[in-house]
Amino acid sequence: MDKHFINGKWVASSSGETTPAIDPSTGKEYGRIALGTVDDIDTAVRAARHAFDEGQWGRLTAAERGRLLQKFALLILDKKEELALIEARDTGKPMTVARNDVDAAARYFEYYGGAADKVYGDTIPYLTNHFVAVVREAKGVTGHILPWNYPMQMFGRTLAPSLAAGNATILKPAEAASASILRLAALASEAGMPDGAINVVTGSGSKIGTALAAHPGVDFISFTGSPEVGQLIQKTAADNYINCTLELGGKSPQLVFSDADFDLAVPTILRAIVQNSGQTCSAGSRVLVQKSIYGEFMERLGDAFAKVRVGSPEMDFDCGPIITDKQRATVQKFIDNALAEGIPLIAQGSIADGVDIDGFFVRPSLFGPVPHTNSLAQEEVFGPVLAALPFEDEADAIRIANGTDFGLVAAAWTKDGGRQMRMSKRLRAGQVFINCYGAGAGIELPFGGTGKSGHGREKGLVALDDYSNLKTIVIQHA
Repeated sequence: MDKHFINGKWVASSSGETTPAIDPSTGKEYGRIALGTVDDIDTAVRAARHAFDEGQWGRLTAAERGRLLQKFALLILDKKEELALIEARDTGKPMTVARNDVDAAARYFEYYGGAADKVYGDTIPYLTNHFVAVVREAKGVTGHILPWNYPMQMFGRTLAPSLAAGNATILKPAEAASASILRLAALASEAGMPDGAINVVTGSGSKIGTALAAHPGVDFISFTGSPEVGQLIQKTAADNYINCTLELGGKSPQLVFSDADFDLAVPTILRAIVQNSGQTCSAGSRVLVQKSIYGEFMERLGDAFAKVRVGSPEMDFDCGPIITDKQRATVQKFIDNALAEGIPLIAQGSIADGVDIDGFFVRPSLFGPVPHTNSLAQEEVFGPVLAALPFEDEADAIRIANGTDFGLVAAAWTKDGGRQMRMSKRLRAGQVFINCYGAGAGIELPFGGTGKSGHGREKGLVALDDYSNLKTIVIQHA
């Protein structure tokens, strides 16, 4: 685990330096990862460029690429328990969540493997003695800067469509969660992936993430992370005249109207904030409840929240620890500030007996009513903290829901068909759910946001568009 994976081989960092891999459930070191350098990024880019321009990878047909991706998917499933254990130890996820992440990673490669030979072009009627074709071609070399919350899922989400389109790739995993990415890269090689098609360089985002985005040999960047870093990535990529996909988080609202089905809404809203310990870009971190039912609904939701249990991965409870001690402190500060400001604490989950006292655990917390302008209602906590806000009517609900800088996911809970359509149109988000939320991993569903949530779309067939270029071919004939 203390080496990079470049050109099909394990390679030590050019600096020779490593950094600890920390188990969030114990706060203790369990291994080391390589601290990459600018030179390591350059080596990886050159390997990817050779694989695309001259190597075996660039010579494969679309059908052959698809078969490789699907073979890889089956190998991921075959190694499911091993991968889940790696992911759980590295991130603190409950084992059930880690196993689901393995399934999702495999599904990405299965889905895009099936799509690889179905990227069609078009013809355009033009002058009578001209033939015009529009084709899609791979960009070349793509860089992928991954977050720490869903390492395996993000490996599949960004890598599979890029490979399906024919690109060679370089991945920079999060420094706090690299273990499963390195194992997956090795498994891809076992599945027959040609050398240089997948390269992984681990280490500091400020050093090698920036170097990857700035490298002139990279043709596209995919970044998932904070809005602040996303801005820097976009500016850096612009210097080389390349574009990027940015997925930068959210403050996603769930609107509960007076005719909502409480039995359906309560467990779904709860799951949408405590899943993965709230460390999810699309977490439903605001619940907006119509005033006429606010008291009754919050009593139901509070009762459910109080039953949430937090523990280590093998306990397999609702929540695990926060990924790092720094992030735990950030989440706890939001909770402490809300209490200091006098915002009512409706309910908290509990931390299980027997967890390591050095683990990065926090108690899931439900606050309300929260003022719309409060930081708890405006800023991304990235932890299991839910803000409840009452509203009067549809207009008030939309005003509050759309009243942040983010626009990633939203939901509305109502049986009124007309209201369902109105909410679908008026909510400012890349995905809108009605009487549901999240729909599982949603590999087939285009995903991305507006505003501070970023731009570009991942998942679904549309993801292939970002990883390919259009070329127009004009042939004059007799």
